[in-house]
Amino acid sequence: MFLPFFQALRKEGVPASLHEYLAFLEGMAAGIVTYDVDGFYHLARTTMVKDERHLDRFDRAFAASFNGLERITPDHVLDAIDLPRDWLEKLAEKHLTEEERAQIAALGGFDTLMETLRKRLAEQKGRHQGGSKWVGTAGTSPFGAYGYNPEGVRIGQDRSRHQRAVKVWDRRDFRNLDDRVELGTRNIKVALRRLRRWARDGAAQELDLDGTIRATADRGWLDVQTRPERRNAVKVILFLDIGGSMDPHIRVMEELFSAARSEFKHLAPFYFHNCLYEGVWRDNRRRWDDQTPTMDLMNSYGPDWHCFFVGDASMSPYEITHPGGANEHWNRESGRTWLERACARWPRHLWINPVPQAHWPHTQSIRLIGEIFAGRMVPMTLDGIARGLRELR
Repeated sequence: MFLPFFQALRKEGVPASLHEYLAFLEGMAAGIVTYDVDGFYHLARTTMVKDERHLDRFDRAFAASFNGLERITPDHVLDAIDLPRDWLEKLAEKHLTEEERAQIAALGGFDTLMETLRKRLAEQKGRHQGGSKWVGTAGTSPFGAYGYNPEGVRIGQDRSRHQRAVKVWDRRDFRNLDDRVELGTRNIKVALRRLRRWARDGAAQELDLDGTIRATADRGWLDVQTRPERRNAVKVILFLDIGGSMDPHIRVMEELFSAARSEFKHLAPFYFHNCLYEGVWRDNRRRWDDQTPTMDLMNSYGPDWHCFFVGDASMSPYEITHPGGANEHWNRESGRTWLERACARWPRHLWINPVPQAHWPHTQSIRLIGEIFAGRMVPMTLDGIARGLRELR
């Protein structure tokens, strides 16, 4: 029954062998995991994947093969297993009408919201289900999960539903972008070529045909001449927004990343989430314990580098304007402060936004970042990227 999964792995480029597939089947037959989606996922990944570079491909094959497995309803399996309590509690999620949502007022701003959360945590003695005050689930309180409030702090919920939380009190795992994705079109590469500046560097390893002909004619015998390979001398530091509202744009992000890898010899990619703060990272699996201080980057990469930010710029305005407004940690300095430093350090900067430009005026955070970048924000289209690169030349 797992043969289609094995075939999906091979199709995605995961080099799983028949021996590893049989080891996976032995683990299943031994009962290592039973009615546990997470355990099943980790068993399959442990036995099938030998190289961490293939983890993202494994995830795509797993999702395609077992999509919907986590949505098995209690009616299907209630007689067979004991459902975890959390699964049953999520069934109590409250769905409000538009009229009911309009009656719920925001607490009055970010500072008031955070102060109220501190008081709730100090007063609350146990778990709470529903309601409008305590930290809990399925209610209208501004603190918790699986409920609704026009301005709240999301705690203990795997993904956004209404895009109204101003802070998320959870750490999530994001996957690295695959820079070897084959482009369905060469348009992005064609656009990036506008930024080429050729130079010959490195060892003299490329055949110089014209020089060889001249030297042979002068000397009367074959005299092979070589020269350094001609390369694009443009240097690019690339900041990639990952996770959350960027999930729908992963494919086009990977296409851009792949194109940049092929076009720029000097490319320094880093990840961030929503807005630039005091730390960035190269590996999303280690983003909490192996960050690179942003100030170190500014000291290491000079003003001759081109700086590209790629992200939807869609977030709570507090994440840009307020210390402590970051989505997943407490930042001592505002996102605006760090973005302004980046723009000053790398004068040739550009923000590439995958959100259609017609939607930008409706999102306050996009307008804020557009102002910080002095209008250097372009849509992730062939025309938009080409227009942005012309401004950097």
